[in-house]
Amino acid sequence: MSLGSRFVDALKSSVRSRGLTYAQLAARLGVSEPTVKRMFSRRAFTLARIEQILRVLDLELYEVARISRARAAGSTELTLEQETALAREERLLSVFWLVRNDWTFADILEEYSIAKPELTLAFARLARLHLVDWGAGERVRLRISRDFRWRAAGPVKKAYGKRVVQEFVKGRFDKAAELMRFEARDVSEESATLIRRRLERVAAEFNELAELDASLPARKRTGFALLVGCRPWEFSAMNALKKRKA
Repeated sequence: MSLGSRFVDALKSSVRSRGLTYAQLAARLGVSEPTVKRMFSRRAFTLARIEQILRVLDLELYEVARISRARAAGSTELTLEQETALAREERLLSVFWLVRNDWTFADILEEYSIAKPELTLAFARLARLHLVDWGAGERVRLRISRDFRWRAAGPVKKAYGKRVVQEFVKGRFDKAAELMRFEARDVSEESATLIRRRLERVAAEFNELAELDASLPARKRTGFALLVGCRPWEFSAMNALKKRKA
């Protein structure tokens, strides 16, 4: 079975993101490294082989398809110029975020305290930044992937990252749709890797559901945030007990 180049590229990206080489993948599949290289170069896979690779990567088929669609939709990272412009103006960033979440021009005017001339100017600026296509009837379409990521140390995270996290964790987390859990245990490197993959899957499912809900009217949707994270960590009080190395 010959697969499309976008799907194969997404599969390659998934292999790299797991820190695997072709040689390591081949060993886990029980084939030679040249065989794996040939499969990817010729884009020729049996269905059974695809299922094997997905098991090795601990991935579902839909996750690779999502990555493939994101690549087709556009860049997964904004340019420095685009991020800088959004970071400088909070209201422009807010309008962009609404558009990214499928709010129409009319919806924004009705639900938010922003005048039509100001909103028109914001849409025009987003178009000049090549973030959206804006046309007749105030129709707007993103020119970037919905799965884009803010730059790790980019202008937006520097300007708003700490504030966003602080505002999020101030919640009481005591309502039906709210949950806050903090767990800390000693685990192996293998378990830590598995936990990270599962959290990535949760984040992917969150975005998939948001895509499905995008067809609903804006009034039937509500802003919802998901914070997932994991890293090697020890409580400072525990570190204070550690013996200092000579």
